[in-house]
Amino acid sequence: MVGVSLFGMVAAFGTVNDAQLVDVPRQQVVEQLALPSLSAATESDQSFLREERVQRGDTVAELLQRLGLDDPAAIKFLNGNKATQSLFRQLSPGKNLTARTGPRGELQTLVFPLNGGKDQALLVERKGSEFSASEQALKLETQVVIKSAEISYSLFGAADAAGIPDSVAMKMADIFGGDIDFHRDLRKGDRFAVIYESLNYLGREVRSGRILAAEFTNDGKTYRAAWFSDPDGGENSSGYYTAEGKNIRKAFLRSPLEFSRITSGFTKARFHPVLKKWRAHKGIDYGAPTGTRVRATGDGIVEFVGRKGGYGNAVVLRHQSSYTTLYGHLSRFQSGIRKGSRVSQGDIIGFVGATGLASGPHLHYEFRVANVHKNPLAMALPSAPPLKPSQLDLFRERTGAHLARIDLIRGFNLAQAD
Repeated sequence: MVGVSLFGMVAAFGTVNDAQLVDVPRQQVVEQLALPSLSAATESDQSFLREERVQRGDTVAELLQRLGLDDPAAIKFLNGNKATQSLFRQLSPGKNLTARTGPRGELQTLVFPLNGGKDQALLVERKGSEFSASEQALKLETQVVIKSAEISYSLFGAADAAGIPDSVAMKMADIFGGDIDFHRDLRKGDRFAVIYESLNYLGREVRSGRILAAEFTNDGKTYRAAWFSDPDGGENSSGYYTAEGKNIRKAFLRSPLEFSRITSGFTKARFHPVLKKWRAHKGIDYGAPTGTRVRATGDGIVEFVGRKGGYGNAVVLRHQSSYTTLYGHLSRFQSGIRKGSRVSQGDIIGFVGATGLASGPHLHYEFRVANVHKNPLAMALPSAPPLKPSQLDLFRERTGAHLARIDLIRGFNLAQAD
C-alpha cells in the first residue's frame, strides 16, 4: 500500500507470515430490524439557499435570475420599495447576495450586506403574501487567519499574492510606520508574517478585524509587534508592543500619507519650480493625487488652520513638549478641524491639493523641534511610553501564543485559518 504524508510521498509495505492461518468458526445470524417511520416532505417545507457574487456590469434582474428567483411579486416589491433602493445603488463588483427560495423560485429571504463598515445588511423577508425590508446587524463569526509572504515588488503586490486584504496590509504599515518608511525603505526579499481576525458571514469575509501579531523583516532587520489590551484601562491600556513590552508606536509617524512618493527631500538648496530660484527646502514633499487623505503624524492640538502664504491651505499641529508639524498645499480641511481642537495620531486632518506656491498636487510636510526645522526621515523619532512592570505578566500571557505562531511560520509562504 502507499501512504501520502503532508510533505511528500511515503511508501509503506506490509508482509504476511507464511504460516498457515487457523480456521475460525463462523455462524450466520439473521435479525429483523425495525425501520424508522418516514414521511414525505411537502413542497412547502423545501427551500434552497444560494449565494451569488456581483460581477462587473451586473443588473439587478441578472443577479436575481442567477439566484434562482422566479417571483414576479417579489421583483415588484424590490423595484418599488424605498428601502431596497440601497441595494440597487450598491451593486459593486465582489459583493455577495444570499437568497433563500422555495421549490418554484419564490423568494423567502434575501440578504445583502451594506456599505459603510457597520456590519449591517438589508434583509428582505416574505411573510405570507406580503414582503418587508429592513436593515439588520449581520451575525458575524470571527476567524483567526495566519499568513506570510515575501515582497517582490511592493507590499500590496505581496499581500495580494498571499490573499491578504489591502486593509490588513495598510494596518501593518501603520503598526511599523515609525520604524519603516514604506515609501522608500522596502527591498525585494523583505518578508512579513501576520496573524489577524477575519469577520465572516456565511463563510465569507465581510471585513478584516484587528491584527493580533505581526513581524516584518526589512533589509535584514526584523520588527515584531503584538496587540495588547489591559482590562483595567488607564494609560497604555491598548496598543502594539514588542515581546519585551516596548511600545512599537513612535510618538510620530514617519509619513503623513499612507502611500505616495517623495518628490522633494529636505535640503539646504533646491530650485523652486514656481519661484524659479534656489532656496532651502526645509520639509518633505509627497506627490499624491488631489484628495488623498493627510494624517496627523502625532497626537496634538491644532495651532493653526487656514490660508498661510505660499503654503496655501495649511494645518499646524503642536505636539508634546516642543514639537510642531506643518501640512501645506491642502485642497481642503477635514470637517471639525479648527484651532484648539485635539487630534490623535493617524486622524485625517485634510486632503492633498495644490494651493499656494505649488506646481502640482502634493503635500508639503515640515517637522520642527523648538521652531528649528528637522528632517523627519533622518532623525530618531521619540517612542511612546512602554508597558508598566505591573502589566508585563498579563501581556506575556495574552500574546505569547501569537508570537510563538509567528516563530513557527517564519520563512514560509503560508496561509492558514483557525
